[in-house]
Amino acid sequence: MKVVVTGGAGFIGSNLGRELLSRPDVDEVIALDDLSTGFRANLEGTGIRLLEGTILDPDALDAACDGADAVVHLAALPSVPRSVLDPVASHHANATGTLEVLQAARRAGDLHVVVASSSSVYGANRELPKREGMRTAPISPYAVSKQATEAYAMSFGHSYGLPTLAFRFFNVYGPLQSAGHAYAAVIPAFVDAALRGMPLTIHGDGEQTRDFTYVGTVTRVIADAVTRRVTDLEPVNLAFGTRTTLNALVGELSDVLGFAPQVEHVEPRTGDVRDSQADNARLRHHFPDVEPVPLREGLEQTVDWFRTLPEYRA
Repeated sequence: MKVVVTGGAGFIGSNLGRELLSRPDVDEVIALDDLSTGFRANLEGTGIRLLEGTILDPDALDAACDGADAVVHLAALPSVPRSVLDPVASHHANATGTLEVLQAARRAGDLHVVVASSSSVYGANRELPKREGMRTAPISPYAVSKQATEAYAMSFGHSYGLPTLAFRFFNVYGPLQSAGHAYAAVIPAFVDAALRGMPLTIHGDGEQTRDFTYVGTVTRVIADAVTRRVTDLEPVNLAFGTRTTLNALVGELSDVLGFAPQVEHVEPRTGDVRDSQADNARLRHHFPDVEPVPLREGLEQTVDWFRTLPEYRA
């Protein structure tokens, strides 16, 4: 089996490529990435083949999909704050880009397509836990672009019979997730600041909650979906119903680090969702055997990886 991973040099994509190549059914993994947020170094020594190119280029997509059996579409322009500053760029990369990937999958012979949506689509809907059938209410351009991602995938299933599956990711974290930039996710941003002796920045009071999901759990689920050709004409939450405040996250991280970093509270950010927690009934229906990595264990593995990097060595 040959699998194409768009955004395959990025955080989730490079972890997924490793997981796919560990499966006996998968012979080849192609990472299509324009390296705008991904890194060549993430693929070194993995056996994953990098094709440098953008998902907005049909020729690059056709070259990647030639002879493939499946596509996992992870390429995106991430970050809610980035989308608030530049909504058009988010739309082009995330909405138009998804449309181009789906078109390429059709041209290549109706490949199985797994796409990455986001819990941000629930937005202003305060009901918990988040169930796939509830009303979506995106409050940022990023969330709108991710709703377009999943809607395009499901519409291609309905309109053309394309085998598709849309996962809604919830705060994925783990090794290879970059930090030290303005749009870093909360866990790598916290770890980076702590190891540098800087205060951890919390936007708001810290009582906002997140359903953190370790990248190893996410990639196992996706690889299983690819090898079993799992499809659904409705989106599927890819999280496990945990609910952790950012203040509690700081406490867990302090235990893992062996010291308590300073914390600085600043103003809340435009577009941020207050609370997030997944209902995982549909996920369990499709993947009854999956066992999520607990937050403490995932943080330990994440911190251990950070400490291997030259900039954090004592």
